[in-house]
Amino acid sequence: MPGDALRWLTTGWKLFLRSPTTWLLQTLVLILILLALGVVPVLGWAAVPVAFPLLAAGMVASARRVESGEVLRVDHLFDGLRRHAGNLLLVGAFHLLGVLFAALIAAAIGGSAVLTGAIVGAFTGVGLATGGVMFGMLVFTVLWIMLMMALWFAPALVMLQDVAPLDAMKLSAQACFGSLLTFIIFAVMLYVLVWVAMIPAGLGMFVLVPVIAGAQLAAWRDLFSPRPALPAAQTD
Repeated sequence: MPGDALRWLTTGWKLFLRSPTTWLLQTLVLILILLALGVVPVLGWAAVPVAFPLLAAGMVASARRVESGEVLRVDHLFDGLRRHAGNLLLVGAFHLLGVLFAALIAAAIGGSAVLTGAIVGAFTGVGLATGGVMFGMLVFTVLWIMLMMALWFAPALVMLQDVAPLDAMKLSAQACFGSLLTFIIFAVMLYVLVWVAMIPAGLGMFVLVPVIAGAQLAAWRDLFSPRPALPAAQTD
């Protein structure tokens, strides 16, 4: 249901309020790690997408700890590293391969259009090249959105339910497509919240990141977590 998107974010906010100081410190560590990976020479561009599911799983696991009443610690961010490092890194590797594939397809479309436009020449060639580049960007955007759907629940599924990486990505995509309207509304809400969070020099992201982790947990629980069966009706 579309109203679920707001409920997920509300749950994330409530979980943040249970341990705000630790959440802020944990998010700081997360950002510092990603920044450090990003400046690694040569491989930094690849290290961030590969490592991100590992850290995202730690954030979701932290939200689950808070939900269950445990005391949150900063090192809970590394729960994914302790328990499912291999599978979570595989999710990250598939993430990287997906981005590269989308970029390659878009570049091939745009590049072929530019080459054809150069051969045709004049105004027709310019229009053809421009249209081809724009179409390539559209294709990249569509592929990237599909990849994000496959990644959205994958860390939680690997971390909380021990699902294999490719299966987790497939289940994640199916869940997003199955509740497409809800996730469109959720994405719009996140888009607005990110802009709001960036206004005070980006400091709002220290709050928004834990809230998103809690929202992911709430969405995972709605869509994947098994619910207890109702007791069988008694017959006379």
